[in-house]
Amino acid sequence: MNDYLRESLSYFGLYRKMLQVKKKHKPVSVSYGKHKDQYFLYYEPNSVISNKIIVWVHGGGWNAGNPRLFDFVGQCVCNQGYRFVSLGYRLSPKYKYPCQIQDVCEAFHSAVGYMADNGIDGSEIIAAGPSAGAHLTSILCYSRKVQEKYGVDVSNIKGFIGSGGPYSFREDQGLTIRLLLGQLFRKGYNRKNGEPLALMDKSNIPMLLIQSKHDGLVEYACAEDFAEKARKLGIPCELYSVTDKKNTHSWYTAGMFLESREENQGLDKFFSWIEEKKDETSIT
Repeated sequence: MNDYLRESLSYFGLYRKMLQVKKKHKPVSVSYGKHKDQYFLYYEPNSVISNKIIVWVHGGGWNAGNPRLFDFVGQCVCNQGYRFVSLGYRLSPKYKYPCQIQDVCEAFHSAVGYMADNGIDGSEIIAAGPSAGAHLTSILCYSRKVQEKYGVDVSNIKGFIGSGGPYSFREDQGLTIRLLLGQLFRKGYNRKNGEPLALMDKSNIPMLLIQSKHDGLVEYACAEDFAEKARKLGIPCELYSVTDKKNTHSWYTAGMFLESREENQGLDKFFSWIEEKKDETSIT
């Protein structure tokens, strides 16, 4: 079956499982701007196992989604014992890029400040995101131009995990991505100013790229392009090819958080990679 068709047919099962998630952890909602989407959710697990904090930027094609919709990700991460922050941002097509990356930078800065104000050590952050969220988070982590423009300090980011990210705007991209990019950027805008591959600078932030060869929306070569440049710049990079049967775009970028580590190898890889970088500081 065509991977795009498999992706389309997967949505019913995905939403059905989302409705079954038990909400054990109640997040705190914090606004960082006046727009309704300019907020983040902070989740505190019942038992913290690590000083690593996962800061998440949601996907949704830049034109849909919000932190509340992806509450199931926060529930899953908290169940594993990690603090979790989910960042919201203004959406296209009404708001054109660079509004989205500006919001992500401001939200990140605000979230770090919130944690500091509440006595939470925010010095060990793993920045992560799926799809459009991987696009935005990768720019946050690896573009000095963007960091300087929006005055964001990423020295506390100790790793980046992106799943299903459109890191390079290849000419062979499918119709869906071309349409979404057309909504994201205003006419005449130089898209290189919003392409992670073009914006990447040398960095000491290691990365894990989770990508499927049966994505249905984003070409696997996007991750290969990004990984190749990262390695040329000396950035530690691991490209993990999804092996789970549920390997369409929505399932392996977000749907994996609806399963257990035993059920989903991609999810196990996500947490195993973080665990390998776990600091030696004891949690009190």
